[in-house]
Amino acid sequence: MNGIKERSAAWLTVWVLVFCLAAPLAQAEPKGTVVLFHAGSLSMPFEAMEKAFEARYPGVDLRREASGSQAAARKVTDLNRPCDIMASADFKVIDKLLIPGQADWNIRFATNQMVLCYTEKSRFAQELNAGNWHEILRRKGVVWGHADPNLDPCGYRSLMVLQLAEKHYGLPGLYEKMLANRPLANVRPKSVELISLLQTANMDYAWEYLSVAVQHGLKYLVLPDEINLSDYKKDPFYAQAVVKVTGKKPGEFMEMTGESITYGVTLIRNAPNREAAIAFLEYLLDPAGGMRILKEQGQPPFIPCRVASEPMKAALPPGLQKRVEAKE
Repeated sequence: MNGIKERSAAWLTVWVLVFCLAAPLAQAEPKGTVVLFHAGSLSMPFEAMEKAFEARYPGVDLRREASGSQAAARKVTDLNRPCDIMASADFKVIDKLLIPGQADWNIRFATNQMVLCYTEKSRFAQELNAGNWHEILRRKGVVWGHADPNLDPCGYRSLMVLQLAEKHYGLPGLYEKMLANRPLANVRPKSVELISLLQTANMDYAWEYLSVAVQHGLKYLVLPDEINLSDYKKDPFYAQAVVKVTGKKPGEFMEMTGESITYGVTLIRNAPNREAAIAFLEYLLDPAGGMRILKEQGQPPFIPCRVASEPMKAALPPGLQKRVEAKE
């Protein structure tokens, strides 16, 4: 009898150990709400990612909020709104506005290029080509616009394209002449707001990212690589374009220098749901997950993704480290 009792006690101990070891595993699946502030140009791919991620983790509610990238960062810095993840259309916004105060690292995960969007109803659309677009934008009666450079990287990148066009085509004064035909009423808080104006024929032309044009089925003009901000090899030429935008505090300004388009994402240091947020970032950087969706929607991803240094890579959660390389 004593032997039976001893064996029963031993088995009971084993089952208790198994239960205790299994309990953390059962609790490992992320749950709760994840708040994601992101650039408007990421709305459609992130919508697709949201559905796929929540199907994988039914206990997670991913709540997305789109805006211009600077506006998204200021929701954290100025408004102190709870946020887990911030994804920017320009990785520099994270570097300049969130690091080191609200974030510790910045993962560059995708690129893009600037295009001039239009519709069949746009004035002079039948004449438009890569050689005369800047002349058409100067014509009386042509309505064109871009995003607010103080709120959305697409806005200051639109202005960079115009500055670079002046240099590329060798036409002094071209930048100011084009802007003279664009009233301030045609500058909108975020680039995606221009889409409805195009589709309703209230605007003839609008500057957008290629991915946005593809996702919304817009007609678009592809510009020379020297001005479309798509080629990192041309960064020295792009750097000739400089746009001044509002800084961290009222009355402060910062200069944004032309550079090939690079998107960035970060985890906010005091993220309310850090565990689930990291799970989404792991999905975002997965070549078979978020990276695949970006590619399908016309936005080239970086595989592997990139961080600025080895120390920054070492600071990442382990699940993210395997998806990135240290590259300036």
